[in-house]
Amino acid sequence: MKPFVMPALGADMEAGTLVAWHKQRGDAVHRGDTIAEVDTDKGVIDVEIFSDGVLDEILVPPGRKVRVGTVMAMIRETNEISGAGAGAAEPGGAAKPVAPAGPVLPVETGEERPRPAFAMRAGAVPSVPVAAPAVPIYGPGLAAVGRTRISPAARRLARERHVDPATIPGTGHGGAITLADIELAATKLAAVAAPAGAPASQAAPGISADRLTRMRQTIAAAMARSKREIPHYYLATTIDLHRASSWLAAENERRPPEKRLLPGVLLLKATSLALREAPELNAVWEGGAVVLRETVHVGVAISLRQGGLVILALHDTSSRSLDCLMDGLRDLTARARAGRMKSSELADSTITVTSLGDRGVESVYGVIYPPQVAIVGFGKIVERPWAVDGGLFVRPVVTATLAADHRVSDGHRGGLFLDAVDRLLQEPEKL
Repeated sequence: MKPFVMPALGADMEAGTLVAWHKQRGDAVHRGDTIAEVDTDKGVIDVEIFSDGVLDEILVPPGRKVRVGTVMAMIRETNEISGAGAGAAEPGGAAKPVAPAGPVLPVETGEERPRPAFAMRAGAVPSVPVAAPAVPIYGPGLAAVGRTRISPAARRLARERHVDPATIPGTGHGGAITLADIELAATKLAAVAAPAGAPASQAAPGISADRLTRMRQTIAAAMARSKREIPHYYLATTIDLHRASSWLAAENERRPPEKRLLPGVLLLKATSLALREAPELNAVWEGGAVVLRETVHVGVAISLRQGGLVILALHDTSSRSLDCLMDGLRDLTARARAGRMKSSELADSTITVTSLGDRGVESVYGVIYPPQVAIVGFGKIVERPWAVDGGLFVRPVVTATLAADHRVSDGHRGGLFLDAVDRLLQEPEKL
């Protein structure tokens, strides 16, 4: 048996609320499948599984807040020999939750469930009676409201935000309504109800103030830990983008609008390829030592419209084509802002790239995101006087910065990396 545990979906995540299971006891699971939804400060995350087998036992019911590392289910792997015995899973069998191998925190769905005395909360909200026939169950944590499938946590949030679930198209598994769907619907209602001339921040508050506060606290904790534990060093260089910009303009001229490339994709690809000359920057700090990663998963810092930011991994960045990276970047950005992220995207980044160029910032000096050991920053592309072969020209340039961990590398190695980024951008057709 292999335990399926609550993953760490961020540098300082301590716990998450299990929203729903996407698989039933006895169902086959395959590497990459979404097995559960977990609500965190960053939104509702689709949690993937990374082994093949059968979901043998569900140990934590939906609606429970669970600490990172807690065993939530048991997976019977395909190479195990099935045998009769207590607890053996049968296809279609009902889940028999037992005590999980780890701490389960108080229920926060508004429904009263048995729990240990030490976990009881004062002022727990009792379940609200529904003036309707008994609600049929469609799966763990998903109930029908009329023809609507909705998780318990989302149903409670709908009551708090005065949203009718029956009027919302669900984006979750099988069309289920998620917390993100409720938040989006509440935002639209607020915008409609806002008086004319009201500031945008009042008309469209986005995510709840409580969630935004928790997100800011999580970000602050991660950054404080980084500055406290990681000896940063900083480097910067200015890169001539004349060749890259000219090539990109010609390339986009022959493409339809929806297939055009953004300059940021060239910067991402150049960053990933430059790591071949400084592979120690593509690493994580684990157990008091640096662990080099063979595959480059560039983490992209994405600002959310409602406030806060997330860092999501573009997997296998160095081996993907520019078109594939552009599609991946669009997909990541859209899902992040809709609150639909995957656990692997939050946990797999090996180095981060951040850019504030679209906000007019010409240079950005990042703080390393633990457990990574480096972060690259790009500013706004601006025109500057530039000397070339004894002549003076006006060229588009960008400031590239590097913040790196002095326990892992030094300024010499960091300088080689930035120089490699520069050289790669002088031959954009080879990216």
